[in-house]
Amino acid sequence: MGQEINTTRFKDRDFQNFRQRVAEETRLARDLEAAGRFDDRHPVAGFEIEAWLVDAERQPAPVNNAFLDAFHSPLATPELARFNVELNTEAHGLRGTVFSDLHREMTKTWTTARDAAHRAGAELLLTGILPTLRAEHLCLENMSDMKRYRALNEQVFRSREGRPLKLDIVGREHLHHEHHDVMLEAATTSFQIHIQTPVPVAHKVYNASILASAPVVALSANSPFLFGHDLWDETRIPVFEQSVEVGGYREAARGPLRRVSFGSGFARESILECFEENLEHFPPLLPIRIDEPVDRFPHLRLHNGTIWRWNRPLIGFDEHGRPHVRIEHRVVPAGPTLADSIATAAFYYGLVEELVNTPGGPEGLMDFSRARDNFYESARLGLGAHVEWPAGTRRPIRDLILNELLPRARAGLARLGIDENDSTRYLDIVEARVEQARNGAAWARSFMAAHGRDGRALVDTYLAHQLTDTPVHDWPPAEDTC
Repeated sequence: MGQEINTTRFKDRDFQNFRQRVAEETRLARDLEAAGRFDDRHPVAGFEIEAWLVDAERQPAPVNNAFLDAFHSPLATPELARFNVELNTEAHGLRGTVFSDLHREMTKTWTTARDAAHRAGAELLLTGILPTLRAEHLCLENMSDMKRYRALNEQVFRSREGRPLKLDIVGREHLHHEHHDVMLEAATTSFQIHIQTPVPVAHKVYNASILASAPVVALSANSPFLFGHDLWDETRIPVFEQSVEVGGYREAARGPLRRVSFGSGFARESILECFEENLEHFPPLLPIRIDEPVDRFPHLRLHNGTIWRWNRPLIGFDEHGRPHVRIEHRVVPAGPTLADSIATAAFYYGLVEELVNTPGGPEGLMDFSRARDNFYESARLGLGAHVEWPAGTRRPIRDLILNELLPRARAGLARLGIDENDSTRYLDIVEARVEQARNGAAWARSFMAAHGRDGRALVDTYLAHQLTDTPVHDWPPAEDTC
């Protein structure tokens, strides 16, 4: 979905031709896999950071065009809403001092981006869901001026036969809301973690990422409020799943597989099974003819960009044009700080590496349905969740992380060749966060309890702490703030 398109009007033959091209490119990907043509280097790390632009009243500021003009960098792109932007990092090999290196790079980018936001009359904020967001902000007038987003909106509602999208989220409180465009998706921003991995083990990395999703979302949850309602610790999860609720074939809007989901199962023998599932179960949403060579997989990649698994495989290319596969881990919200984000990523990378090397593979620890249940329980309750890990053993997720998963993450980072000081620095942040049961969601709830659900004051406080880059477990008690 990162690429622009040249039209928003499609005919039946456009859908047929597009699917034929996806089928051709999917077969070619299998052929290249069999021939060993995919990049097989040491794992590589990279991130996407989605952020909010807010005005002086801490309301969404729909000025991303002005921001992008001021920032003037290929590292930044617009998001669905005019008040959201995406910042990217360069890829780094997962070894040595990669985390402190990326932290410095991200801090430099963030500082430059904040200056650009100021020149556009706004401030830049990291948080999963903006506490001051109201439903009326999520309107087509605030959609970024790109054809691909207009086309996505039209095709989603064509598939739904015009039925409105419905949010029905039961958390600490109950939110029911109907919306008539896809702008609900713009209520959520994330910190997306990428891991490029050799194809022969990519399916194992994918499966390990599925298992890791529960502890990662529990310790990183930062999105408890939407439209003034206190919902899940990570309310982004149900919001995004319900904001583009379109299924696959066999009754388009209520098909057997959903376009935003935890997935349908573990990969068995190859990561390319996911792309074959895309072809077989999901009709095209944006049937664009792209004039690129077939071995660039242009239609396969565009189609994959309209299917949002929480762990999504991607095909990309190195500087020499050689294809590679990476897994995009999408469960982590934006914020509270860059330090928190890097610490969460370090935990994820180390745990995935260790799970991949577990005898019997990650899928041997539990079946897919248990991993899925663990994930939604953790998104709902954060560090208060109880999960089943391994199969048959139910326990508090804090106990699981502190006593089993953190040591495994440290071992995984050592196996990857991560500098010990780097590993210790960032995993110690995770350890302190879990020991204190203070993720971003917990801190935000304590602030709102102390200050009468003052969303603007919460945004002001987040901004102040983000300037210091102090991890959330070291923020002052909420009752002493503001």
